[in-house]
Amino acid sequence: MRHMADGGARGAPLAGVELGGTKCVCTLARSPEEVIDQVTLPTLSPGETLPALAAILRDWHAREPLGGIGIASFGPVCLDRASPRYGHVLATNKPGWRDADVLGTVAAPLGLPTGFDTDVNGAALAEMRWGAGRGLDDFAYVTVGTGVGVGLVVHGRPTRGLGHSELGHIRVPRAAGDTAPSACRYHDDCVEGLASGSALQLRLGTRRVEDVGPDDPIWDPIVDVLAAMCHALVGSTGPLRIAIGGGMPVKQPHLLPRIAARLEASLAGYIELPAEGYIVPPALGDRAGPLGAIALAIDAVEAAGDVAARVEAEAML
Repeated sequence: MRHMADGGARGAPLAGVELGGTKCVCTLARSPEEVIDQVTLPTLSPGETLPALAAILRDWHAREPLGGIGIASFGPVCLDRASPRYGHVLATNKPGWRDADVLGTVAAPLGLPTGFDTDVNGAALAEMRWGAGRGLDDFAYVTVGTGVGVGLVVHGRPTRGLGHSELGHIRVPRAAGDTAPSACRYHDDCVEGLASGSALQLRLGTRRVEDVGPDDPIWDPIVDVLAAMCHALVGSTGPLRIAIGGGMPVKQPHLLPRIAARLEASLAGYIELPAEGYIVPPALGDRAGPLGAIALAIDAVEAAGDVAARVEAEAML
């Protein structure tokens, strides 16, 4: 299925499910250039949302057999295949979703090769195949919306360990005089709590974001927090590029150059960044999330093919 990376020969269609905190996007595609169908649903309770997603996949599979499935879910999620909680949502900020069995409900009944990861890891993999991370093995995709998520790929693979990347919940120093309440129920001073869209709403109080100009001081602590997170990325896994997307940067394009400048000042010459194009918008725009699920499906089909080939080769010995 590697042909899908460049939109080549036709093959069995793939299904991708981007399960977001606000909406779900189901995509049926053979390549980024050949999207056959796409359905968007609101993210309601698990009992309403997951069966609806499973029904869409069943319908597509009945029309034309699918080659594989990719699910890119909001998190945190369990990615340990040895755990009985594999494919479940963990300690999420979203009410009612903790312990929801996403993988088992949506994809397992079809018995197809299935890739499962976070929505931001999926988006990072899509950008590495078709967008701003193309040609790179070390890359970070940051989304700043209702929350803050970081898809972190190191040496070509999304990070693992205790779980997946949770850079949106690293604790950062507050700027002097910043006493705004945190939007995170777990941490008083994490990136998501201080610099997400939810945090912006708390900072605004009764003001509307539409009435806030680029030079308003409300943006200063948000820039500082996001730059501190980028500093942590540079000093830890050292991605070769960081793409920052999501609703806030799209609506506030002045943020990215300010974050880049603040990062340079924070590094103070200790680590040299590329001359240009280090902090960038996602090349795929709002398609990064849906195509992230398709990228996970491609990886799952390729992995299944590798296993089948290895089994066949061993049988011939």
